[in-house]
Amino acid sequence: MAQEKKAVEAITPINEDFARWYTDIVTKAELVDYSSVRGCVILRPYGYAIWENIQKILDGMFKKLGHENVYMPMFIPESLLQKEKDHVEGFAPEVAWVTHGGEEELTERLCVRPTSETLFCDHYAHIIQSYRDLPKLYNQWCSVVRWEKTTRPFLRTREFLWQEGHTMHETAEEAIHETEQMLECYREFCEDYLMIPVITGKKTDSEKFAGAEATYTIEAMMHDGRALQSGTSHYFGDGFAKAFEIMFTDRENKLRYPHQTSWGVSTRLIGAIIMSHGDDNGLILPPAVAPIQAIVVPIAQHKEGVIDAAQSLCDRLKAAGIRANIDVSENSPGWKFAQYEMKGVPVRVEIGPRDIENGNCVLVRRDNGEKVTVSLENVEQSVKDTLDALAHNIYRMAKENMEKRTVDCHTFEELEEAVNNSLGFYRAMWCGDEACEDTLKDKLGIGSRCMPFEQEHLSDTCVCCGKPAKAMVIWGKQY
Repeated sequence: MAQEKKAVEAITPINEDFARWYTDIVTKAELVDYSSVRGCVILRPYGYAIWENIQKILDGMFKKLGHENVYMPMFIPESLLQKEKDHVEGFAPEVAWVTHGGEEELTERLCVRPTSETLFCDHYAHIIQSYRDLPKLYNQWCSVVRWEKTTRPFLRTREFLWQEGHTMHETAEEAIHETEQMLECYREFCEDYLMIPVITGKKTDSEKFAGAEATYTIEAMMHDGRALQSGTSHYFGDGFAKAFEIMFTDRENKLRYPHQTSWGVSTRLIGAIIMSHGDDNGLILPPAVAPIQAIVVPIAQHKEGVIDAAQSLCDRLKAAGIRANIDVSENSPGWKFAQYEMKGVPVRVEIGPRDIENGNCVLVRRDNGEKVTVSLENVEQSVKDTLDALAHNIYRMAKENMEKRTVDCHTFEELEEAVNNSLGFYRAMWCGDEACEDTLKDKLGIGSRCMPFEQEHLSDTCVCCGKPAKAMVIWGKQY
């Protein structure tokens, strides 16, 4: 029994210490290990498998929209980075520099890419000459380095995996459409595959990406009420094109600058999964990205025929397209139950001598622990239905958490009271002045998450200064 308890007791209760609970899960569920490089983590096979499933789904969505994958170098010459002033200033505090090659000092420092706009622009300047060369719809899967001072696995690490799309278009209208289209792609992925509800909207000028004309975002709420920026899409206009002298001959034989976008999501999404769906027993993985969707656990496996029946059942599930696995280790069933709960496997399938005799097996849902006895005859469909039910339920619970923690505030006093009472999203009107953003950040510790696309007129005046309001903003504390 001591071994069975150990797997569960290792997790700090979610309501006791949320940060510790999160750290316990990422290590005890074998998602990451800490490396000898401060601020960097090792993605273990189980954690990397989740990322592979995320990558596979998103890559298919991107390609369906006409995007092609490329790969850029990881080093950026300092002179190249300096070409776009706002961009380099925005990233300067996070840049890691290479100054030596072997024992020789480099004649020019090399930046380890924090993002790749400048590399793509340098390339586009070589290959874009005519409107016939447009659009360029490129994406790359890679790692980037940002020298974060405070790190936490998946949420902020000095090196992390992501995808970054970089596109060039003939007109501003086409580029803006691309920016909005890719944000919708991210929304669909988060809500339909990760089962995480999000708010879509536009960042304020003070929060937009360095060098962008406009930044759009999807904002998710974690279990504790903090916001997590889960994906962004940026419209650059022709600013980068001018800085890098990218020009094309248009349909009227005139030279023009193309319009640019970039967009990206990262392994931060795994952190979002943990903090949106996890509980005191560990992970709860959305079926779409779970490395193992169903784990088959033989009961009384020492008895004749049990392991054979369990293996046959596992093989049937695999043949039906379900990511299934079987555990025939000598650990006790109770230890196995706790272990796979910890790892967030959506469905546990139990089969023992009595089940075999009756032509049944038992399905156990990870989200609510519900046990159902089902016929082996239609077990494949039963498991698929259970996976669907779990997915819809964890979305519903995350949505209810967001709605419960979202408060409308009409005055500064109402906003202050809401912030002091609990973490969440605070909807309030804003005048558009950056000084009011700074005031709310300094006095209440909250920042603007986005100006949601679905605007509501809550009042006529700004929640901070009382001047005429221009937009409703979602405010909150972020990871």
